[in-house]
Amino acid sequence: MTTFDDREKAFENKFQHDQDLLFRIRARRDKLAGLWAADLQGLRGPEAEAYARQIVDTDIATPGPHDIRDRLLADLRAKGVDVSEHRIEKELSHLLDLARQQVTAE
Repeated sequence: MTTFDDREKAFENKFQHDQDLLFRIRARRDKLAGLWAADLQGLRGPEAEAYARQIVDTDIATPGPHDIRDRLLADLRAKGVDVSEHRIEKELSHLLDLARQQVTAE
């Protein structure tokens, strides 16, 4: 292998690592968001965990910048919880920071 090949392989490995880390952080954020929304809906224990898994699955099935926000907004409003898009966005931002801290500490 040449130095160029070694360097290219190193960049590919770093890219893959970064993508894996980002996926884990987003999945953790989604789970935390699901638990937060479950609490607002009055869900506890296994019901809250199941709801959080659904939220994670939503982001995996339809990745995008607003899929989780839209799902949480619809679910919360359907349960009569008065919540705004801004509040959800703010919570998602906070939970992303928390998820990043948790995942990088593992």
